[in-house]
Amino acid sequence: MNRIYLVGYMGAGKSTAAKRLANRLGWDVADTDELFEAKYRISVCDFFHKYDEALYRKLESEVLKSTESLDNVIVATGGGTACYFDNMEWMNQHGLTVFLKISEKAVVDRLLHAKRKRPLAIGKSEEELTAFVSQHYGSRLPFYEQARVTVKSENLDLDNLIQLIENEKDK
Repeated sequence: MNRIYLVGYMGAGKSTAAKRLANRLGWDVADTDELFEAKYRISVCDFFHKYDEALYRKLESEVLKSTESLDNVIVATGGGTACYFDNMEWMNQHGLTVFLKISEKAVVDRLLHAKRKRPLAIGKSEEELTAFVSQHYGSRLPFYEQARVTVKSENLDLDNLIQLIENEKDK
């Protein structure tokens, strides 16, 4: 097992966790949003506005599958990556999947105070964002819950996560 895919809702801390985990394991980091932006020379947010989500999801899936050529890498995926096409099944076949589970309240707080704005959260009041997250996150949970490992992302215990990863390797 030489690839770990971090999945979870936007704001769950996948990019930060990927960097911390890679640093501890001595592995590389790949972020599918960054890979997308480098390949297509447009931010994810601008792509959403200029084109549509359906095209984004198709291209995002191709970017995800390009990570098959990478070894000893922690891949931070976009919040919706696991929920489209066969992406979750594919990640489970090509590496270890880890769901960073976060509470809806923490998501809303993080999105309201984020420096980097998320396309699906732009222009929403706190009340609208709370209602949106409640419905949207709930619809994505069945995909995230297909991950082989689940950990709480708030106050992530890196030692615990590494132990869970080691346990999965031993199976």
